[in-house]
Amino acid sequence: MHPLLEEVHELLRRSTVEFAEARIEPSARDIEVKGEYPRGLLRELGKLGLLAPMAPPEYGGGGLDFRGEVIVIEEVAKHSPTLATVMEVQGALIIDSLLKHASGVVKERFLEGLVKGELIASFALTEPCCGSDAGAIETQATDRGGEWVINGRKTWVTSGQYADLYLVFARTGGIEERHRGITAFLVPRGSCVEVNHLEAMGIRGGGTAEVAFRDCSVPDEYRIGEVNRGFYLAMEELNLGRTCVGAIGLGIAERALTEAYNYAHGRRIYGGLLAQLGVIQNYLAQMYAQVEALRSLLYTTALMRDRGLGEFTKYAQVVKFIGTSTAVNVTKLAIQVMGAVGLSTETPLEYLYRDAKVTEVYEGANEVVLYSLFKMMGK
Repeated sequence: MHPLLEEVHELLRRSTVEFAEARIEPSARDIEVKGEYPRGLLRELGKLGLLAPMAPPEYGGGGLDFRGEVIVIEEVAKHSPTLATVMEVQGALIIDSLLKHASGVVKERFLEGLVKGELIASFALTEPCCGSDAGAIETQATDRGGEWVINGRKTWVTSGQYADLYLVFARTGGIEERHRGITAFLVPRGSCVEVNHLEAMGIRGGGTAEVAFRDCSVPDEYRIGEVNRGFYLAMEELNLGRTCVGAIGLGIAERALTEAYNYAHGRRIYGGLLAQLGVIQNYLAQMYAQVEALRSLLYTTALMRDRGLGEFTKYAQVVKFIGTSTAVNVTKLAIQVMGAVGLSTETPLEYLYRDAKVTEVYEGANEVVLYSLFKMMGK
């Protein structure tokens, strides 16, 4: 057991591994290659309390800490980075937002369904105008006295194609106020919502979409958090999300290392095993070192959050950058070890490599993450 974990975390890991091997692995290719959205698996995970491990038991969650969350994400990502992505968006970004900031009406109507996977929700922040500059979003929310009317367009919305609910960040102040004039709202899907599916090279089964909101009316009870404080809410939750993306990176890298290691110890070449060649041993050792360094960084970051340490915000950026870079580097080396076999669609490496690259771009492109980290240095 890792020294930063406790027995409850290892019990959770074993339960997740059993589910992932029995239920996720047989569907992984349909999700990752064919682009099928894993709604059935989300319901199954919800019934087991694995979709939102940190949610309180009264809503159907596990009542666990953040280390429990990242362990579940890590193990799921070994089989399907797409499913792990959908889970971290719903289980971390959205459910945590609602638990902390939603009205009693929202919690009563929607939280249990979200925790159990009976409802799907999307985090609608990014816009065509300003993907990395969230302070410049243009979607408008107009106060009509007791209700808000929302108009605008969001893009690259994970689960957007299938969502029942959207956590929408909209402008409630002037454009010149930038991040100080944004508020969050929970918008149920209805006739005012238009959805267009977006294709991408990786995370293909994530239901990624462009979503337009045309005069969508929501009561003030569906406002999440304070007026003009939505940007800060989003940044707070993105620290959870970025840590979870680091966990996805770890899961991808672990699976890639396992595939390469097993192949090298079974493939015969030049009268011996591939693993007997020095260059291959070097590659495998490099991969192992990167995986274990990332593991300790990830668990340290999650522990900081569990203990309420201020350094968590900084480390969330670090683990997102290191985790995603490691996923790309290790998967690339694994393909090199396996040669043409690693490029084949008969192995998981080809979709793991595509998914790994996506992790460097979503949940804050790594360049944005590094910029945020730079501003935190020395504080």
